[in-house]
Amino acid sequence: MKWRIIIAFVCALVLWKWDVPAFAQAAKYAPPPSYSNAELRRHDFSGQTLGSAEFSNANLDQSNFSNAKVRGAVFSASVLTDATLHGADLSNAMLDQVNFKGADLSDANLTESILLRSTFRDVNITGTDFTDAILDRAQIRELCKLANGVNSKTGIDTRYSLSCRD
Repeated sequence: MKWRIIIAFVCALVLWKWDVPAFAQAAKYAPPPSYSNAELRRHDFSGQTLGSAEFSNANLDQSNFSNAKVRGAVFSASVLTDATLHGADLSNAMLDQVNFKGADLSDANLTESILLRSTFRDVNITGTDFTDAILDRAQIRELCKLANGVNSKTGIDTRYSLSCRD
């Protein structure tokens, strides 16, 4: 009977030791940054890695996201008027209801992003990759009027990524 207790204790000790590294790694996990409802006008995020960051309802007017890696970030209902997003990786991002008026989206990667109900007045989309992005037909018609160039990183033509006709 004693040997069963000893074996059970040793097994429990071994299992506990194996779980410690996994538990310790979980303690080191840092959640993505949250800038929801923040006033970030003219803020410089250029070149930063902010994957899965939260920017919902944020004022990002005239902010700079040049060459930033914001893959999977959430920008729902944010203001990005006159913002610079040149070369930014916004793939898999949630960009619904965003005001992009006057924004520079040139050479940005918007593949598989959700852009429903966002406004694109006076934007620069030269070389922007919209492959598999979710847009409504009215948005696509307006963007096709502006579409030109090839994305330098993905090699995809902007007009092709939007499925522009003619």
